[in-house]
Amino acid sequence: MSELIEQYRITEQPYYRPVADEVELFEAAYAAKMPMMLKGPTGCGKTRFVEHMAWRLRKPLVTVACNEDMTASDLVGRFLLDASGTRWQDGPLAIAARYGAICYLDEVVEARQDTTVVIHPLTDNRRVLPLEKKGELLRAHPDFHLVISYNPGYQSLMKDLKQSTKQRFGALDFNYPEHGVEVEIVAHEAKIEASIADKLVSIAERARNLKGHGLDEGISTRMLIHAGELIARGVSPVAACRVALVRPITDDPDMRDALDAAVSTFF
Repeated sequence: MSELIEQYRITEQPYYRPVADEVELFEAAYAAKMPMMLKGPTGCGKTRFVEHMAWRLRKPLVTVACNEDMTASDLVGRFLLDASGTRWQDGPLAIAARYGAICYLDEVVEARQDTTVVIHPLTDNRRVLPLEKKGELLRAHPDFHLVISYNPGYQSLMKDLKQSTKQRFGALDFNYPEHGVEVEIVAHEAKIEASIADKLVSIAERARNLKGHGLDEGISTRMLIHAGELIARGVSPVAACRVALVRPITDDPDMRDALDAAVSTFF
């Protein structure tokens, strides 16, 4: 079974630029076996942070992209039919708990509340996962750690975590980095000059000021890296920004014109 969990191990250091004391806080939470909740806008580095911490702690990372169709069985496991009859297959949460991995539930509020409650026994001093269909009480490996993330900006009364779930976690707030740090990140990840990255970040900052005034979400750091990668491959900066920054976030003609004008200001 070691091969099963080894496929989740991160072998190369993922680039992550700390912006505060989040690395030290996460390491302390891991040592204390405190489940962690990462809150912040899409594309601001939450997933990269978890990957970096898994590498830093030398633990496998099992990532689950949550969605509204995900059932408890998708997380925990189920019986499958094969040529020999039926066999049990652990779900990603059970794999992580059994073999001591970090389990990362990305955008956890997208899952139904009756699905997310299965994590409760793993997030208190019990640290167990009942596999009811199998009749097994899985006791979590000492190295197991549960991490969830979500974007508070998208939440509503109908789509939010229960207080009974939230209060089981420590929380770290993430946001887009301050200007100089974001320039450094975009330049490094897209392999472009800092002067070009500076212009891309400036465009993003203008767009973020429009959040709630025509835009549901601002231009993310991830989107800036995509634009930078196109520029690094010879695409003109204006075309790269149109494809990677402007067109993905809005279909409104007036808003597109406003963002295109911001791009023209810098390029």
